[in-house]
Amino acid sequence: MKLGELKPAEERVSRRRVGRGMGSGLGKTSGRGHKGQKARSGGGVRRGFEGGQTPLYRRLPKRGFTNIHAKNYTEVTLTMLNKSTVEDVTAETLIADGIINKINDGIVVLATGKLDKKLNVKATRFTASAKEKIEALGGKAEVI
Repeated sequence: MKLGELKPAEERVSRRRVGRGMGSGLGKTSGRGHKGQKARSGGGVRRGFEGGQTPLYRRLPKRGFTNIHAKNYTEVTLTMLNKSTVEDVTAETLIADGIINKINDGIVVLATGKLDKKLNVKATRFTASAKEKIEALGGKAEVI
């Protein structure tokens, strides 16, 4: 490698030089047009501003609330558990097998579908019928 062969790590975009004469294409008003709120320094309107008209977020009715303490569980069905390659199923093994993408606040096992093999499943929650189906095949449903 020679000094003349060095290249920057990524493409560099030259910054826009405004107010440097009419020949540059961005002289005089510097691309801001003539007068008005957006032409002033510090000018412009906030997000959601509709020119003084009552904005949409105030016109729409408000209903209910969002519980900030709500848990967001990743749902796993019995059909999905059939695809597992190991007998001791945990959240980490489900990710490794590509059955789920992320754990969120934990895993809840739902009784949708049919389970074909004996599995020892460790999860945050089980539905009652999912627990019954897992234990009917001789497996274990362990809450962690």
